[in-house]
Amino acid sequence: MEISRKRLREEVLERIKFMKTCVLARELCLVTRTQRAVLEPQDVKDICQYISELCHENDCKEPSELCAKAATTMGLGDERKYLDLCTQSCVKCGEDRRLQQNKKETYVA
Repeated sequence: MEISRKRLREEVLERIKFMKTCVLARELCLVTRTQRAVLEPQDVKDICQYISELCHENDCKEPSELCAKAATTMGLGDERKYLDLCTQSCVKCGEDRRLQQNKKETYVA
């Protein structure tokens, strides 16, 4: 019984970690991208940098790097490049999560 409880605890803690990092990062990214017209470039840059840190915290290195580049690009005023990098980051974010799930589902007897 104690083994089942420990396993469930680990699953719950992992889900909470995912929500604290990945879910929050995606929501912040979505709000920032859809509302960027009312935000100052410095606001977008700061938010992207924070999202990059959240991704890095969850070991999603490529999305983190892309988001950091998007923050830098936004700081330079290149909105088209910013949107491209932000889109790439979102795609990679989804890919990283699917890869992590597939690793967990692998069962070797």
